[in-house]
Amino acid sequence: MSVLVTGANGFIGSALCVALQAVGIRVRRALREALPGAPDVFPIGEIGPATDWSAALAGVPCVVHLAARTHVLRETAADPLAEYRRVNVEGTRRLAQQAARAGVRRLVFVSSIKVNGDAASRPITEDDPPHPEDAYGISKWEAEQALHRVSAETGLEVVILRPPLVYGPGVKGNFRRLLDVVARGWPLPLASIRNRRSLIYVGNLADAIVAAIATPQAAGKTWLASDGEDVSTPDLVREIGRALGKDAWLFPCPVGLLKAAAALAGKGPEAARLAASLQLDCSRIRRELLWRTPYSLSEGLQETARWYHTAEPG
Repeated sequence: MSVLVTGANGFIGSALCVALQAVGIRVRRALREALPGAPDVFPIGEIGPATDWSAALAGVPCVVHLAARTHVLRETAADPLAEYRRVNVEGTRRLAQQAARAGVRRLVFVSSIKVNGDAASRPITEDDPPHPEDAYGISKWEAEQALHRVSAETGLEVVILRPPLVYGPGVKGNFRRLLDVVARGWPLPLASIRNRRSLIYVGNLADAIVAAIATPQAAGKTWLASDGEDVSTPDLVREIGRALGKDAWLFPCPVGLLKAAAALAGKGPEAARLAASLQLDCSRIRRELLWRTPYSLSEGLQETARWYHTAEPG
Protein backbone atom coordinates (compact mmCIF):
# COMPACT_ATOMS: atom_id res chain seq x y z
CA MET A 1 0.00 0.00 0.00
CA SER A 2 1.13 3.56 -0.63
CA VAL A 3 -0.11 6.81 0.89
CA LEU A 4 0.27 10.38 -0.34
CA VAL A 5 1.11 12.76 2.50
CA THR A 6 0.70 16.49 1.89
CA GLY A 7 2.97 18.69 3.98
CA ALA A 8 5.20 15.66 4.42
CA ASN A 9 8.28 17.64 5.48
CA GLY A 10 6.41 19.57 8.18
CA PHE A 11 6.30 18.98 11.92
CA ILE A 12 3.48 16.42 11.85
CA GLY A 13 4.25 15.16 8.35
CA SER A 14 7.81 14.15 9.23
CA ALA A 15 6.63 12.06 12.18
CA LEU A 16 3.82 10.53 10.14
CA CYS A 17 6.15 9.44 7.33
CA VAL A 18 8.33 7.61 9.86
CA ALA A 19 5.27 5.92 11.39
CA LEU A 20 3.93 4.84 7.99
CA GLN A 21 7.23 3.40 6.86
CA ALA A 22 7.56 1.55 10.17
CA VAL A 23 4.43 -0.48 9.32
CA GLY A 24 5.46 -1.12 5.73
CA ILE A 25 3.45 1.58 3.99
CA ARG A 26 5.18 3.30 1.09
CA VAL A 27 5.10 7.07 1.40
CA ARG A 28 4.63 9.51 -1.43
CA ARG A 29 5.37 13.11 -0.41
CA ALA A 30 3.62 16.20 -1.75
CA LEU A 31 5.77 19.27 -1.07
CA ARG A 32 5.62 22.87 -2.15
CA GLU A 33 9.00 22.61 -3.89
CA ALA A 34 11.10 19.81 -5.33
CA LEU A 35 13.57 18.02 -3.05
CA PRO A 36 16.59 16.99 -5.16
CA GLY A 37 17.62 13.38 -4.72
CA ALA A 38 14.58 12.38 -2.69
CA PRO A 39 12.39 9.55 -4.07
CA ASP A 40 8.61 9.75 -4.34
CA VAL A 41 8.50 13.54 -3.97
CA PHE A 42 5.99 15.58 -5.94
CA PRO A 43 6.30 19.39 -5.96
CA ILE A 44 2.82 20.95 -6.14
CA GLY A 45 3.58 24.64 -5.55
CA GLU A 46 1.14 26.89 -3.73
CA ILE A 47 -1.97 25.23 -2.36
CA GLY A 48 -5.24 26.77 -3.49
CA PRO A 49 -8.24 26.37 -5.79
CA ALA A 50 -6.03 25.89 -8.88
CA THR A 51 -3.40 23.46 -7.54
CA ASP A 52 -2.72 20.52 -9.85
CA TRP A 53 -2.48 17.38 -7.71
CA SER A 54 -2.87 14.91 -10.56
CA ALA A 55 0.71 13.60 -10.78
CA ALA A 56 0.98 13.13 -7.02
CA LEU A 57 -2.37 11.34 -6.83
CA ALA A 58 -1.87 8.85 -9.63
CA GLY A 59 -2.07 5.29 -8.35
CA VAL A 60 -2.42 5.93 -4.61
CA PRO A 61 -5.41 4.56 -2.67
CA CYS A 62 -5.15 6.96 0.28
CA VAL A 63 -4.22 10.59 0.99
CA VAL A 64 -3.40 12.22 4.31
CA HIS A 65 -3.90 15.96 4.06
CA LEU A 66 -1.72 17.88 6.52
CA ALA A 67 -0.62 20.89 4.47
CA ALA A 68 -2.42 24.04 5.57
CA ARG A 69 -2.10 27.69 6.36
CA THR A 70 -1.56 27.64 10.11
CA HIS A 71 -1.27 30.42 12.68
CA VAL A 72 0.73 33.39 11.43
CA LEU A 73 2.67 35.27 14.12
CA ARG A 74 2.91 38.46 12.10
CA GLU A 75 -0.11 38.61 9.84
CA THR A 76 0.49 40.54 6.61
CA ALA A 77 -2.57 39.52 4.57
CA ALA A 78 -5.09 42.32 4.00
CA ASP A 79 -7.91 39.82 4.57
CA PRO A 80 -6.60 36.98 6.74
CA LEU A 81 -9.83 34.96 6.66
CA ALA A 82 -9.89 35.07 2.86
CA GLU A 83 -6.31 33.79 2.76
CA TYR A 84 -7.08 30.98 5.21
CA ARG A 85 -10.08 30.03 3.09
CA ARG A 86 -8.06 30.07 -0.13
CA VAL A 87 -5.54 27.54 1.21
CA ASN A 88 -7.44 25.54 3.82
CA VAL A 89 -10.91 25.42 2.28
CA GLU A 90 -10.55 25.79 -1.48
CA GLY A 91 -7.19 24.00 -1.55
CA THR A 92 -8.65 21.08 0.40
CA ARG A 93 -11.76 20.96 -1.80
CA ARG A 94 -9.57 20.91 -4.92
CA LEU A 95 -7.47 18.06 -3.52
CA ALA A 96 -10.56 15.99 -2.64
CA GLN A 97 -12.16 16.51 -6.05
CA GLN A 98 -9.01 15.52 -7.91
CA ALA A 99 -8.45 12.59 -5.54
CA ALA A 100 -11.92 11.25 -6.29
CA ARG A 101 -11.34 11.55 -10.03
CA ALA A 102 -7.99 9.76 -9.68
CA GLY A 103 -9.62 6.79 -7.96
CA VAL A 104 -8.33 7.50 -4.45
CA ARG A 105 -10.40 5.53 -1.96
CA ARG A 106 -9.84 7.45 1.30
CA LEU A 107 -8.75 10.91 2.39
CA VAL A 108 -7.71 11.45 6.01
CA PHE A 109 -7.93 15.12 6.98
CA VAL A 110 -6.14 16.48 10.05
CA SER A 111 -8.35 19.31 11.21
CA SER A 112 -8.13 21.02 14.63
CA ILE A 113 -10.01 21.17 17.92
CA LYS A 114 -10.25 24.89 17.16
CA VAL A 115 -13.31 23.88 15.14
CA ASN A 116 -14.95 23.51 18.56
CA GLY A 117 -13.44 26.69 20.02
CA ASP A 118 -10.57 27.82 22.22
CA ALA A 119 -12.08 27.01 25.63
CA ALA A 120 -14.75 24.82 27.18
CA SER A 121 -16.21 24.31 30.65
CA ARG A 122 -16.40 20.53 30.18
CA PRO A 123 -14.65 17.96 27.97
CA ILE A 124 -15.55 18.39 24.29
CA THR A 125 -17.02 15.46 22.36
CA GLU A 126 -17.58 14.81 18.67
CA ASP A 127 -21.28 15.56 19.19
CA ASP A 128 -20.73 19.12 20.39
CA PRO A 129 -21.64 21.84 17.89
CA PRO A 130 -18.74 23.59 16.13
CA HIS A 131 -17.83 26.99 17.55
CA PRO A 132 -14.66 28.24 15.83
CA GLU A 133 -13.43 31.56 17.20
CA ASP A 134 -10.66 32.60 14.81
CA ALA A 135 -9.92 32.58 11.09
CA TYR A 136 -7.91 29.37 11.31
CA GLY A 137 -10.67 27.51 13.17
CA ILE A 138 -13.31 28.82 10.78
CA SER A 139 -11.31 27.66 7.77
CA LYS A 140 -10.81 24.19 9.24
CA TRP A 141 -14.54 23.81 9.92
CA GLU A 142 -15.41 24.97 6.41
CA ALA A 143 -12.82 22.55 4.99
CA GLU A 144 -14.48 19.69 6.87
CA GLN A 145 -17.85 20.64 5.38
CA ALA A 146 -16.35 20.88 1.89
CA LEU A 147 -14.92 17.38 2.27
CA HIS A 148 -18.27 15.94 3.32
CA ARG A 149 -19.89 17.50 0.24
CA VAL A 150 -17.25 16.01 -2.07
CA SER A 151 -17.70 12.65 -0.33
CA ALA A 152 -21.47 12.75 -0.85
CA GLU A 153 -21.02 13.62 -4.53
CA THR A 154 -18.23 11.14 -5.37
CA GLY A 155 -18.10 8.37 -2.79
CA LEU A 156 -14.61 9.38 -1.60
CA GLU A 157 -14.16 8.09 1.96
CA VAL A 158 -13.37 10.96 4.33
CA VAL A 159 -11.94 10.56 7.83
CA ILE A 160 -11.41 13.63 10.04
CA LEU A 161 -9.21 13.96 13.12
CA ARG A 162 -9.37 17.01 15.39
CA PRO A 163 -6.26 17.18 17.62
CA PRO A 164 -5.53 19.79 20.30
CA LEU A 165 -2.11 21.42 20.63
CA VAL A 166 0.51 19.07 19.15
CA TYR A 167 3.98 18.91 20.67
CA GLY A 168 7.11 16.87 19.99
CA PRO A 169 10.47 17.05 18.21
CA GLY A 170 10.40 19.89 15.71
CA VAL A 171 7.59 21.78 17.44
CA LYS A 172 7.34 25.50 16.71
CA GLY A 173 5.14 28.38 17.82
CA ASN A 174 4.04 28.93 21.41
CA PHE A 175 5.17 25.51 22.66
CA ARG A 176 8.69 26.09 21.34
CA ARG A 177 8.72 29.49 23.06
CA LEU A 178 7.60 27.83 26.29
CA LEU A 179 10.50 25.39 26.00
CA ASP A 180 12.87 28.34 25.58
CA VAL A 181 11.50 30.16 28.63
CA VAL A 182 11.72 27.10 30.89
CA ALA A 183 15.19 26.18 29.61
CA ARG A 184 16.45 29.70 30.38
CA GLY A 185 15.00 29.65 33.90
CA TRP A 186 12.82 32.71 33.43
CA PRO A 187 10.09 33.23 36.06
CA LEU A 188 6.50 32.76 34.94
CA PRO A 189 3.41 34.22 36.70
CA LEU A 190 1.33 31.08 36.16
CA ALA A 191 1.16 29.40 39.57
CA SER A 192 -2.39 30.65 40.26
CA ILE A 193 -3.95 29.14 37.12
CA ARG A 194 -6.36 26.28 37.80
CA ASN A 195 -7.33 24.77 34.46
CA ARG A 196 -7.18 21.50 32.52
CA ARG A 197 -5.91 21.20 28.97
CA SER A 198 -5.55 18.33 26.52
CA LEU A 199 -2.47 17.94 24.32
CA ILE A 200 -1.20 15.29 21.95
CA TYR A 201 2.33 14.11 21.31
CA VAL A 202 3.15 14.07 17.61
CA GLY A 203 3.98 10.35 17.78
CA ASN A 204 0.54 9.64 19.22
CA LEU A 205 -1.13 11.71 16.51
CA ALA A 206 0.84 9.88 13.82
CA ASP A 207 -0.29 6.57 15.32
CA ALA A 208 -3.93 7.71 15.25
CA ILE A 209 -3.58 8.70 11.59
CA VAL A 210 -2.16 5.27 10.74
CA ALA A 211 -5.15 3.67 12.47
CA ALA A 212 -7.53 5.92 10.51
CA ILE A 213 -5.87 4.81 7.27
CA ALA A 214 -5.94 1.11 8.04
CA THR A 215 -9.38 0.64 9.64
CA PRO A 216 -12.23 0.04 7.15
CA GLN A 217 -14.96 1.25 9.51
CA ALA A 218 -13.25 4.64 9.88
CA ALA A 219 -14.89 5.90 6.67
CA GLY A 220 -17.09 8.93 7.26
CA LYS A 221 -16.04 9.36 10.89
CA THR A 222 -14.81 12.40 12.79
CA TRP A 223 -12.74 11.79 15.92
CA LEU A 224 -11.05 13.79 18.65
CA ALA A 225 -7.62 12.53 19.67
CA SER A 226 -5.33 13.49 22.56
CA ASP A 227 -2.78 11.98 24.93
CA GLY A 228 -5.57 11.31 27.43
CA GLU A 229 -3.59 12.94 30.26
CA ASP A 230 -5.00 16.41 30.77
CA VAL A 231 -2.86 18.85 32.77
CA SER A 232 -3.05 22.35 34.15
CA THR A 233 -0.82 25.01 32.62
CA PRO A 234 1.46 25.22 35.69
CA ASP A 235 1.72 21.42 35.89
CA LEU A 236 2.62 21.30 32.20
CA VAL A 237 5.40 23.84 32.80
CA ARG A 238 6.69 21.75 35.70
CA GLU A 239 6.62 18.61 33.53
CA ILE A 240 8.55 20.44 30.82
CA GLY A 241 11.10 21.52 33.41
CA ARG A 242 11.58 17.94 34.59
CA ALA A 243 12.04 16.76 31.00
CA LEU A 244 14.61 19.49 30.35
CA GLY A 245 16.41 18.92 33.67
CA LYS A 246 15.47 22.42 34.85
CA ASP A 247 13.52 23.75 37.83
CA ALA A 248 10.47 25.60 36.54
CA TRP A 249 10.20 28.96 38.29
CA LEU A 250 6.51 29.74 38.81
CA PHE A 251 5.07 32.45 41.04
CA PRO A 252 1.43 33.29 41.84
CA CYS A 253 -0.44 36.11 40.14
CA PRO A 254 -4.21 36.66 40.12
CA VAL A 255 -5.52 35.41 36.80
CA GLY A 256 -7.49 38.62 36.19
CA LEU A 257 -4.35 40.71 36.70
CA LEU A 258 -2.37 38.37 34.45
CA LYS A 259 -4.93 38.76 31.66
CA ALA A 260 -5.06 42.55 32.08
CA ALA A 261 -1.28 42.89 31.92
CA ALA A 262 -1.13 40.62 28.88
CA ALA A 263 -3.83 42.67 27.13
CA LEU A 264 -1.83 45.86 27.69
CA ALA A 265 1.17 44.13 26.11
CA GLY A 266 -0.89 43.01 23.11
CA LYS A 267 -0.87 39.36 24.27
CA GLY A 268 -4.44 39.11 25.53
CA PRO A 269 -5.51 36.09 23.45
CA GLU A 270 -2.37 34.13 24.39
CA ALA A 271 -2.93 34.74 28.12
CA ALA A 272 -6.59 33.78 27.80
CA ARG A 273 -5.63 30.44 26.24
CA LEU A 274 -3.02 29.78 28.93
CA ALA A 275 -5.63 30.28 31.65
CA ALA A 276 -8.60 28.56 30.00
CA SER A 277 -9.56 24.91 30.10
CA LEU A 278 -9.83 22.90 26.89
CA GLN A 279 -10.31 19.17 27.41
CA LEU A 280 -11.18 16.52 24.83
CA ASP A 281 -13.24 13.43 25.52
CA CYS A 282 -11.46 10.86 23.35
CA SER A 283 -13.46 7.83 24.44
CA ARG A 284 -15.02 7.42 20.99
CA ILE A 285 -11.79 6.93 19.03
CA ARG A 286 -10.52 4.57 21.74
CA ARG A 287 -13.74 2.56 21.58
CA GLU A 288 -14.33 2.53 17.83
CA LEU A 289 -10.72 2.19 16.65
CA LEU A 290 -9.46 0.31 19.71
CA TRP A 291 -6.80 3.01 19.71
CA ARG A 292 -4.35 3.42 22.59
CA THR A 293 -1.65 6.06 22.75
CA PRO A 294 1.83 4.53 22.33
CA TYR A 295 3.44 7.34 24.37
CA SER A 296 2.57 8.84 27.74
CA LEU A 297 2.73 12.60 28.32
CA SER A 298 5.98 12.14 30.23
CA GLU A 299 7.51 10.07 27.43
CA GLY A 300 6.41 12.59 24.82
CA LEU A 301 7.95 15.46 26.75
CA GLN A 302 11.17 13.49 27.26
CA GLU A 303 11.44 12.93 23.49
CA THR A 304 10.73 16.61 22.92
CA ALA A 305 13.42 17.60 25.43
CA ARG A 306 15.99 15.30 23.80
CA TRP A 307 15.32 16.99 20.48
CA TYR A 308 15.38 20.46 22.04
CA HIS A 309 18.83 19.96 23.56
CA THR A 310 20.28 19.34 20.07
CA ALA A 311 18.09 21.73 18.03
CA GLU A 312 19.07 25.05 16.53
CA PRO A 313 17.91 28.08 18.54
CA GLY A 314 14.29 28.94 17.73
